[in-house]
Amino acid sequence: MPNESAPRVLLIDGGSGSGKTSLAHTLAAHWPGGVHVVSLDDCYPGWGGLAAASAMVPRMLHPSEPGYLRWDWELNSPGPWVALPAGKSLIIEGCGTLTPTNRALASYALWCELDETERRRRAIERDGATLAEHWDEWAAQEAEHWRRHRPWELADVVLRRP
Repeated sequence: MPNESAPRVLLIDGGSGSGKTSLAHTLAAHWPGGVHVVSLDDCYPGWGGLAAASAMVPRMLHPSEPGYLRWDWELNSPGPWVALPAGKSLIIEGCGTLTPTNRALASYALWCELDETERRRRAIERDGATLAEHWDEWAAQEAEHWRRHRPWELADVVLRRP
């Protein structure tokens, strides 16, 4: 029987605008014993950085010094190191979170699915003209991530929204 008080790691992936961040914060509000939430939005090194942020996930889970390098979007350069609390449950959410390597390090994984038209509408409503300007570049990276890793197949649960 697993130790219910042991720290857990939940990965939440899906396309931009699919509801990952909202889901992560809803789950965190009800997580027994508390949980720390990390958004890959804080990690992507610019608009071309989906794969690079995905590769940061194992470092976030380092047993003795978990953390990540925050990206400073205003300066378009690396920001400060963010130390994560060792031994605490963690939710990591963002496009690119779920790969075979990352899944092997996590307790659970969720895939959020929503049709592209609605995702785009929601994402641009949330992030405005800046995202609209970069949507095609970002969507191409998502498509490559999906082609290479098929993250929905790695998930314990697939959440399909109408």
